[in-house]
Amino acid sequence: MKRLLVDAHQDLAWNMLSFGRDYTLSAADTRLSEAGGLAPEVNGDSLLGYPEYLRGNVALIFATLFAAPARAKGGDWDNVSYRDSNHARQLYRDQLDSYNRLVDRAPDKFRLVPSTRELDSILAAWSESEEKQTNPPVGLVPLMEGGDAICTLDELPEWWERGVHIIGPAWISTRFCGGTREPGPLTKDGHALLEVMADLGFTLDLSHMDWAAARQALDVYDGSIIASHANALRLVKDGDSNRFLPDDIIERLVEREGIIGIVPFNRFLIQTWKDSDSREACPLEMVAAQIDYICQKAGNSRHVGFGTDFDGGFGLQQVPAGIDTIADLHKLVPMLASQGYNQDDIDSIFGGNWIKFLKKSLPAA
Repeated sequence: MKRLLVDAHQDLAWNMLSFGRDYTLSAADTRLSEAGGLAPEVNGDSLLGYPEYLRGNVALIFATLFAAPARAKGGDWDNVSYRDSNHARQLYRDQLDSYNRLVDRAPDKFRLVPSTRELDSILAAWSESEEKQTNPPVGLVPLMEGGDAICTLDELPEWWERGVHIIGPAWISTRFCGGTREPGPLTKDGHALLEVMADLGFTLDLSHMDWAAARQALDVYDGSIIASHANALRLVKDGDSNRFLPDDIIERLVEREGIIGIVPFNRFLIQTWKDSDSREACPLEMVAAQIDYICQKAGNSRHVGFGTDFDGGFGLQQVPAGIDTIADLHKLVPMLASQGYNQDDIDSIFGGNWIKFLKKSLPAA
């Protein structure tokens, strides 16, 4: 069977509603249609599209529900930012609806994956695609990024029933905890959120949570824990942001059988990198080094994968040299092999770890 790639973080709905991007098209077609327009100016050239998913064997995507609070909106163009929690809830519901519309419009290309039943169906389609010479659909696993869309804890069963089984409480800070650039521990509401999430079976995503909050969560949360898209602080050149994972949090995630998704974004490899800098300053070997670092900390290859965040506020212009689309992540294979990783290791890193995690954490139906 071909080596599958799983990407644990893509803001597809945000792009569809912000820029009208159509991910049934190729990245090249999207770039051509957007040339000279707003999207590449504020978000870079797209790295994603169904043909690239096929070429890169991208079987599964953690498809986010994401919007920024008004205090952090991208600019006057940003029509997917929220005023308050009620507004956030409506925007996130709209984004979940947009995934349903995509699936309804292109069921041969995309399917939602709210349970292990649909997960098995997607994996079977990819397994059979070579023999039958068919193009399999890409599975979309909903993930809520930022907890402000949860107005009351009584709403959590509704999100669960709609197929959202992974929640990251923070982007920047929320009423639940501190976040990126806005530090702070879990609040009283945050502790209550985690208690109900655990009771219902949600996976907790530590990405964007401030270190104090993440450490508390690792102490008290009984359910599954991941970092869908976060790099190791120790390897980020000039890194000091709470957006990255210090060693103790990495070690605790490994102890909890969590997975960490590596982000191939230049400012997550060199924090001081600027858009005016050369992409060659961030070679693909730096991504391989991030993967290797997690493996060395864990003592095995079972706790790392990808969480690219591609098209999530950056594009082609802001990723390492050697990447034109998501399909180019496979260029990492010989780099990892040269460091002693065997085929099973590499298969696990590219997709196997996330697949095993989903088989354990998603509901059966």
